[in-house]
Amino acid sequence: MLEICVLLKNMLNIFACFSLCFWHIVGVSGVETDQMKSAEVTEGDSVTLHTGITQIQGDAVILWTFGPKDTYIAKINKAHNEIFHESVDGRFRDRLLLDNQTGSLTITNTSTEHSGSYQVEIVTGNKVSLQTFSLTVYASLSVPVISSFSPSSSSSSETSLKSSCVLLCSVVNVTQVTLSWYRGSRLLSTISISELNTTLSLHLELEDQDNNIYSCRVNNAISERTKHLNVSDFCQPEKPACRHDAHSFTEAVFQLVLSALVGVATVAVLLYEVCSRTT
Repeated sequence: MLEICVLLKNMLNIFACFSLCFWHIVGVSGVETDQMKSAEVTEGDSVTLHTGITQIQGDAVILWTFGPKDTYIAKINKAHNEIFHESVDGRFRDRLLLDNQTGSLTITNTSTEHSGSYQVEIVTGNKVSLQTFSLTVYASLSVPVISSFSPSSSSSSETSLKSSCVLLCSVVNVTQVTLSWYRGSRLLSTISISELNTTLSLHLELEDQDNNIYSCRVNNAISERTKHLNVSDFCQPEKPACRHDAHSFTEAVFQLVLSALVGVATVAVLLYEVCSRTT
């Protein structure tokens, strides 16, 4: 008996969806299509796609679809509303809410797999209204990680980097982000990526090792994270005292040699005097 009920329920769903498609194809008059609307959220947030209706009319039927194949995910009318939890590999399970008054669709606890195109078809009598939404869900950004960078080759470029401090800024599992190095408010270098769950890195050769005004920033269209650099954690600034010490050492050696020469000359004079008197 339970299997029969489930079968009848599935047949009714298919019939409802089929009917809407049929009405749309064979001549429902007054088809209206609105301009595509866009929405952007961070992973884990909720987002509501609004139909623009304040009160559903008694004979209205509202059908929500997702993706390029127009997969059915929710339906509502005055008799009842229904959410197709198993649609699109179950990615919307326990995440969809329908507003009984407006037909608006809310997606809770969003993830990047919910990014895509949504369409709502509103049928009222012989009139059909179509609205399309483009939703982008950005992954949560983590603070960039700064580490020391060592060239892997032994070419001439490596020789030129020996006396400098080179750092690497990295972020992991990111999508559609930009990674940048700043010196104060001045942009030094930047790189962008659009692939899904990618590791992104950007190196920097410091211009000035005596301050902490460098920072690495990762950002997408709606959020950003910044890591400020403590130069002393990675680089040892050049110390002028070292050059002074070297100069002092050279001066000391010169004075020692000069003193030795004076001593030798003094001994030679004394020997000459002794020899003269003996003669």
